[in-house]
Amino acid sequence: MWHYLMDMDGVLVHEEHLIPGADEFVAELRASETPFLVLTNNSIYTPRDLRARLQRTGLDIPESSIWTSALATARFLDSQRPNGSAFVIGEAGLTTALHEIGYVLTDRDPDYVVLGETRTYSFTAITKAIRLVEEGAKFIATNPDATGPSREGSLPATGAVAALIERATGRAPYYVGKPNPLMMRSALRALGSHSENALMIGDRMDTDVRSGLEAGLSTILVLSGIFTAETAEMFPYRPTRVLKSIAELVGHSADPFGDWTDH
Repeated sequence: MWHYLMDMDGVLVHEEHLIPGADEFVAELRASETPFLVLTNNSIYTPRDLRARLQRTGLDIPESSIWTSALATARFLDSQRPNGSAFVIGEAGLTTALHEIGYVLTDRDPDYVVLGETRTYSFTAITKAIRLVEEGAKFIATNPDATGPSREGSLPATGAVAALIERATGRAPYYVGKPNPLMMRSALRALGSHSENALMIGDRMDTDVRSGLEAGLSTILVLSGIFTAETAEMFPYRPTRVLKSIAELVGHSADPFGDWTDH
């Protein structure tokens, strides 16, 4: 049986709207008890928040089937320094994940500065982060995405703010989220899966397909997000299969790489 890792935005939903067929595909996975996780690099929301957001689009996904860069970051820090401390720039998704592993959140001599996504980056908090990194705190960022989408256009995201702190301190962060294969491996462990029988479905070559590939997974690129067949060809690596959207997998979840399509 294949085990599925799937990106959320561009694969299942697009700006709060369901991608046609995504609900049928998820229902098929649940009916056949196929293990799956929905992945997102966004660290703002908790799995409970994301479950509610997906329900509004018509997708019913359990909290336990949602894996965020905040959860992957918490899992990583717990393995590196259990019961440590961190100064956090981020929202509930990140602070909750760190609390749950027993971390103390503090601005006094923390072990780590942990940078995540937030809608309101505070210059005061960024300045504090810079000073703490200068004083020896290790610098971790949830994901390297430089911008995020909004209705008005691009917003600066974790990667852009991390670059500011890196430029000021001369210290680069360790990024946990995609395309770091660590995010995939932590998801596989959470699912109890092995790379040989797992696959990653994503809409981005530079994060989803790359991290899947580097973690030893089969990969499917769907063209329902930002990449076209032409832009995907520009990369020096290829996904195992390219599909127009996840809708093409409905009825084929047990055999995603069969010859049922002419792609």
